[in-house]
Amino acid sequence: MIPGRFITLEGIEGAGKSTQARLVAQWLRSAGFTVHSTREPGGTALAERLRRVVLERGEEDILPVTETLLMFAARAQHVAHLIRPALQRGEWVVCDRFTDATRAYQGGGRGVDAALIDSLAGAVQAGVQPDCTLLLDLPAAIGLARAHARSGGSADRFEAETLAFFERVRESYLAIARGDPRRVRLIDASAAVQTVQARIEVVLGELVHEARASR
Repeated sequence: MIPGRFITLEGIEGAGKSTQARLVAQWLRSAGFTVHSTREPGGTALAERLRRVVLERGEEDILPVTETLLMFAARAQHVAHLIRPALQRGEWVVCDRFTDATRAYQGGGRGVDAALIDSLAGAVQAGVQPDCTLLLDLPAAIGLARAHARSGGSADRFEAETLAFFERVRESYLAIARGDPRRVRLIDASAAVQTVQARIEVVLGELVHEARASR
């Protein structure tokens, strides 16, 4: 049996992660794999309820540490009830965001202590790590403009953030990629959707080849 693989997609708002995550799942299914397409925060019923809490713009400010804890609460449910069981069955998981997003958004963007994030990641994931992360990168100004055009005036808490915030998030993502170049594959997301897809398919081909060779 070919072992399951865990693929994550990361990037700032407007990078096209959701579109590419869907295309990745379709490509893998066409190659004969059982694929679970999911997202964070979310992925299970409870985690989706926590997602609404995190994203909705309410009257009470959510503290950065509270936001971080909510992210990991949702992730704990997601890992335990969807990601780990699927991988143990030899299935593939394609996830729109994972812990790199917490390091970039809450760590880089909000200034939450990296040691706290790492501690929570260790407790929640208990060894579950992405095999491959596709980091869709583009300048923050372009991503924010795309996100605003998409939201049509109904931006969530993150889409409503400043350009400076997203520049910090982007730099955090790039630092993660520099620190783990084997896992994190940098993809230029400023190109056309079809071009981005073609570049991702090259990476997927390599990943599938490695998985088949490891049987």
